[in-house]
Amino acid sequence: MGRLSMRADYEIRLQCGRVLKTTPVFDTYWRFAWERQEIFMRRVLGDTPPWTEDPILSAHRFTNTYRASDRVSQYLIRHVIYEGSQKPEEVFFRTILFKLFNKIETWERLRMKLGALTWHKFSFDAYAKVLDGLLDESERIYSAAYIMPSPAFGSPRKHRNHLRLIEHMMADGAPKKLAKAGSLRGAFELLRGYPSLGDFLAFQFAIDINYSELIDFSEMDFVVAGPGARDGISKCFRDMAGLSEAQIIQVMAEHAGEEFKRLGMKFQKLWGRSLQLVDCQNVFCEVSKYARVAHPDVEGESGRSRIKQKFTPHPTPIPQWYPPKWGLMRKGGFEREPRELPRKSMLVSPVP
Repeated sequence: MGRLSMRADYEIRLQCGRVLKTTPVFDTYWRFAWERQEIFMRRVLGDTPPWTEDPILSAHRFTNTYRASDRVSQYLIRHVIYEGSQKPEEVFFRTILFKLFNKIETWERLRMKLGALTWHKFSFDAYAKVLDGLLDESERIYSAAYIMPSPAFGSPRKHRNHLRLIEHMMADGAPKKLAKAGSLRGAFELLRGYPSLGDFLAFQFAIDINYSELIDFSEMDFVVAGPGARDGISKCFRDMAGLSEAQIIQVMAEHAGEEFKRLGMKFQKLWGRSLQLVDCQNVFCEVSKYARVAHPDVEGESGRSRIKQKFTPHPTPIPQWYPPKWGLMRKGGFEREPRELPRKSMLVSPVP
């Protein structure tokens, strides 16, 4: 996108001559990314709460600055993708099965009832029966993180249609087709062609599969802005100078270092890994929520004014484990210990 410079009136001038006009939420974006990562690193170090002085982050649930560090992503990477056969069809099957429900408890209940979850021994009736039983016991089998539309495969029950979708994708040779995808965009477009997978879900699933060895593309290659991210972008910018949401996300990722420096923050990267496009997309989504309290006067596209999810810390944090191909890990732990972190929050306080 070209080098940018920040003027006193918070207009970002791009090298191409376009000018992005920001709101006060723009600086909050960077402060949020910094503080949320500080909280994460304090937890990794084993610090006891409170992990932040920011009242909004203390009270409400927000995802991590890095998508791969989130609890569900960590479980997916370690216990779904990299446990079990690494044959392409098995990795694809496990990943899609997990992500369609996106709920750790659903995966574990299936595994407890059926044993190892494999495409080789997949039975529609057996899987459907387990999920039917969970619903009959009034258990939620879908995560609230995404809205999961039901594909039209003839059943009145969404989970049965999703199991049929997996069968359809496997019969269509999706794992082999993905392995031949020439880019992250190509993987997205392939997934986008399957029933009920819109732009946002297809992109998220492409990122999840990209954690595996099935495909290996840079997360700086391609991004799709979800509804939450679009709302966050609308709150951060008064004028996008004709750029698309994806181009705005690219600007943020490419110049994150400059923005943190401008604001006097030393951002703690993920053991050397810079913020990627998908991470900046996620931060926009989270800042959309954060701004409802911190900047109630700044209206976005969604019209929402409250943050629904409250923060409840898990008693034992999940040990961090990232795709080996990223080079962040050694067997049994990190390549090196994270440095000690400052304790003081730099985020704005909520407006009374």
